[in-house]
Amino acid sequence: MADNPAWVKLALRLDGAGGATEFTLGEQLPEGKQTLWVNLDYTAEAAHDWLLAQARVPESAAEALSTPDTRPRAAEVGGGLLVYLRGVNLYPDARPEDMIAIRLWIKDNLIISTQKRQLFTVSEISDSLLKGDGPRSASQLLAWLTDGLTWRMEDVIERIEDLVGDCSDALEQKPDRALTHAISSVRRRSIALRRYLAPQREAINRLQGDARLDRDDAELIREAGDRLQRLVEDLDAARDQATLLQEEVFSVQNEAINDRMYLLAIISAIFLPLGFLTGLFGINIGGMPGVEDPDAFWWFVGFLGVISVLLLLWMMRLRWFGDRASKAVRLGRLGVLTKTNWLLRKK
Repeated sequence: MADNPAWVKLALRLDGAGGATEFTLGEQLPEGKQTLWVNLDYTAEAAHDWLLAQARVPESAAEALSTPDTRPRAAEVGGGLLVYLRGVNLYPDARPEDMIAIRLWIKDNLIISTQKRQLFTVSEISDSLLKGDGPRSASQLLAWLTDGLTWRMEDVIERIEDLVGDCSDALEQKPDRALTHAISSVRRRSIALRRYLAPQREAINRLQGDARLDRDDAELIREAGDRLQRLVEDLDAARDQATLLQEEVFSVQNEAINDRMYLLAIISAIFLPLGFLTGLFGINIGGMPGVEDPDAFWWFVGFLGVISVLLLLWMMRLRWFGDRASKAVRLGRLGVLTKTNWLLRKK
């Protein structure tokens, strides 16, 4: 095993037949016809200094490989191909939308990549090289990397679609605050993922026509680009469905609030005149009717009851009752929620 500093994640010499051997990184990259792959931790100052000291690496490429904030793209830099890509974060207790960046600069038989957190796809490729069944060239390594990153995104997008389906089912049962938080979480994850997936799709499309790639490798990258295009479309559909669900939840909740306010208004309308009369007859002054009559209290209670009944009849005549059922109940009886969920899944 090569003795390299901690900021050197990988230093492999490809044999062109699917295998590779580790080598010790010196002050300068070794010369030769074999393809070299060096993967560094760009956050280490020593890694940046080493890149700047390399005769085979232009300063523009060294600076591009050390950039902390990246957006997926592919461009010509320093006579080589500079590629920024992102992969989903699949570490335990991590958020997949917190995507991990990798920077690559490829020129002739030299591959230099930098990253901070390790990608599972990179580890998978390096392990396959050490076992003798890895990529045979820089072109194939880039194709395998692009393909592997895209495949791992599919599981994440499928989980988001499943979450949207679960939220849709929960809307039929109980559109509570927990459901609102769940839908908001799905929307945030979708937005965060799309922030990098859309430009990565453009970067992959740019790679397809690069003359430095072999025909088979370009075809593999093209297939990865097609899959990524479908993933972006699925992500957009899931985000739109989550938006519709959130609007429906807000509508049901607002209707429930309106129903409660309506009920309170009816109660207030009934008890307002009753409260006025009880307050009026409760004043302690002379001349109040019925003060000397022992049955006056019961006459007064009966009078209040008659007023209450008359108010209820008046409200029923105005159709204040019967048309203000809960929206959730009306939607459930009419099957609107079921139809909405069917349409969402149909999309």
